[in-house]
Amino acid sequence: MFAGRDFISISDLGPGELHSLLELAVKLKGESKSGSSPSLSGKVIGLLFEKPSTRTRASFETAVYQLGGQAIYLRADELQLARGEPLKDTARVLGSYLNGLVMRTYAHQNLVEFAEYAHVPIINALSDLEHPTQIISDMLTVIEAKGKLSGLRFVWLGDGNNVCNSWLLGGAAMGMNVVVSCPNGFDPDKSMITSAQRLASESGGKVELVHNPAKAVEGADILYTDVWVSMGQEKRSRVKEKKFKAYQLNSKLVSKARDDCCVMHCLPAHRGLEITDDVLEGKKSIVWRQSENKLHGARAILTAFLA
Repeated sequence: MFAGRDFISISDLGPGELHSLLELAVKLKGESKSGSSPSLSGKVIGLLFEKPSTRTRASFETAVYQLGGQAIYLRADELQLARGEPLKDTARVLGSYLNGLVMRTYAHQNLVEFAEYAHVPIINALSDLEHPTQIISDMLTVIEAKGKLSGLRFVWLGDGNNVCNSWLLGGAAMGMNVVVSCPNGFDPDKSMITSAQRLASESGGKVELVHNPAKAVEGADILYTDVWVSMGQEKRSRVKEKKFKAYQLNSKLVSKARDDCCVMHCLPAHRGLEITDDVLEGKKSIVWRQSENKLHGARAILTAFLA
């Protein structure tokens, strides 16, 4: 579908392409029990991870095997990168061995540099700026729960982080009303907001920043939160926990949204901080289906970009 292309930002796909990728995810999930064609047969996919991972690593490894390929897990601290080898040198070498590379890194620029020198498709499985693969599985989950994306009021609560950035771009492109509610000083990247507003103007969607969480969740179809302290920001945990208390996704806040609203969290969750246990485990939660769909999203991405 997009064979040979990189997937570094959710904005790498136009609205029509994003829709096609989601349709593929729906199709592949429907085929999962009966088995799918070995579209990666004979191909070797590298998973280069600088950050720890449970769902992203397991889903992509499983997806590669299910599609008939071979996955090689590469820890950055076990490569010569840890001893100072330039990124472009490592990229050239791995690009000559592998058919594609799924990367989970800190600096977004690392992905850009790998894409320049590796000459095989680079998939962004998380950087400090974006997490586009997460949004594919998330949108699949919303479609299953709500039957559509366009016109839905999607409310993000908490830190304006990488997942938030990708949801801004993806939601805006698909005609959603994306509302971001963060404490002052923790809003998403300004360039992401500007890009999302442009996409929303073209799709009929809307982008809003509402710092009052109680006001933000009014009429929400989807309530979404994530950890307040992202990997690599642990030193800021006490400060952030104090500033973010009012943004906790709890039953009081959920009650202000639509009666049929759904609750999402990309996990891991810190119960009692960004979300309460009763909400995470409650009837409105679609978190576990969302987690399961990481596998089906990964299969769709690998098929589209690497088959």
